[in-house]
Amino acid sequence: MHLSAADAPFAERLSADLPPDTLRRTEPRYLEEPRGRWHGCSNWVALPRNTQEVATIVKTCAQNRVGVLPYGGGTGLVGGQVAPNGPAPLLLSLERMTAIRNIYPLENVALVEAGAILSDVQTAAERQDRLFPLSLASEGSARIGGLLATNAGGTNVLRYGNARDLVLGLEAVLPDGSIWNGLKRLRKDNTGYDLRHLLLGSEGTLGVITAASLKLFPRPAAVGTALLTVASPKAALSLLAIARDRLGDTVTGFELMHRTGFDFLSDCLPDVRQPWAQAPEWSVLMEISLPSGLSPQTVLEDILTLAFEADLVSDGLIAQSLAQAQSFWDMREHIPEANRVIGSISSHDISVPLSALPTFIDQAGAALDQIGTFRVNCFGHLGDGNLHYNVFPAKGRDRTLYNEQRDTIKTCIHDLVHALDGSVSAEHGIGRFKVDDLERYGDPAKLSAMRAIKAALDPIGIMNPGAVLR
Repeated sequence: MHLSAADAPFAERLSADLPPDTLRRTEPRYLEEPRGRWHGCSNWVALPRNTQEVATIVKTCAQNRVGVLPYGGGTGLVGGQVAPNGPAPLLLSLERMTAIRNIYPLENVALVEAGAILSDVQTAAERQDRLFPLSLASEGSARIGGLLATNAGGTNVLRYGNARDLVLGLEAVLPDGSIWNGLKRLRKDNTGYDLRHLLLGSEGTLGVITAASLKLFPRPAAVGTALLTVASPKAALSLLAIARDRLGDTVTGFELMHRTGFDFLSDCLPDVRQPWAQAPEWSVLMEISLPSGLSPQTVLEDILTLAFEADLVSDGLIAQSLAQAQSFWDMREHIPEANRVIGSISSHDISVPLSALPTFIDQAGAALDQIGTFRVNCFGHLGDGNLHYNVFPAKGRDRTLYNEQRDTIKTCIHDLVHALDGSVSAEHGIGRFKVDDLERYGDPAKLSAMRAIKAALDPIGIMNPGAVLR
């Protein structure tokens, strides 16, 4: 079905049903995305203050066949938050709905609105001596609704799972403007289809998440952090196996980093402290979270001893203070920023089975050598098989010189991932950037089911048109 643009007459009709100052002309910040690949075409942005206003907005859009583009913190990397073409949709920002409605420390549950910033939710949980473990570089600006709609990952997936694993219930506005009151705090609820998991990861194409019931956890009594030089990605996997065999789920972070990332930090962000004179080829940042009665220092020393004896690790630093641990994590979290300054030719958010990771890294490097001369920054969440495999120009060359090779590079990497039974989108979603990839690599039966679900819930096709499904 054809959609209509959110034009001035539509804006006038919508404004009549909303409080003053709910609808505004779109500012440039709403039309941009972090990588600068697209520029949105929305002319109006709605800023509701509560769920009923969201319902009014969506219902009016459905009646007028106007697209709705839900907007969180704008930090997504696959273009899900910008519509570069087609009839201009209404941009729906949840930034005014920031309330942390309640925290139940005995239940380990927090009820929060979709516009709440992740770091604020973390702080609110901490004040109740609880932990909300979702953690990623953009946590100071990313909003809960967008994080759940994209099923965000981050650095703690190894222990706590993706965003969908941290949600007990949702409140959402469906494409016809009806409100789903699913904001339950239950750990068990077997009453039919689980709409929660349908909306989680749907990237705003099936409805608008307005609030969530989030799982909290006891704060660990002690946290230990180590930065280790490993011989290879294969050695890093063996180190992870040793750590998990000894410590189980108390291993909360396990990040693999290549020397290229540190070189980029030195070139672009020299104020980010690095603990070595010359960066190693491969290193691992490991974090453990322990209950009371255990010393992280002692535990990490034991792991390090075993790793040295197995020739997996050649050097290592165990953080002696919270400040030193934070400096290790700051280094890791600034790598994406340095990547943006350098400017990649093609970036890949991929995952493969753990045992296939060394094979992928070796084969991908060899395949790229057949295409041309590049720099590769391979880093990411090794513990859950998610790598950010980003290809950059040779030193001294501009990425625009490689425009004709971009698709060849992406196809090369994604074909290899697919052959290894992996995923071409591990944690960033599909958005608009990977619609072709989903069609190329997606299972036909799954795609058919996805289209059927979309047609059933959003028959007019107003929810984030052009994202995920063509």
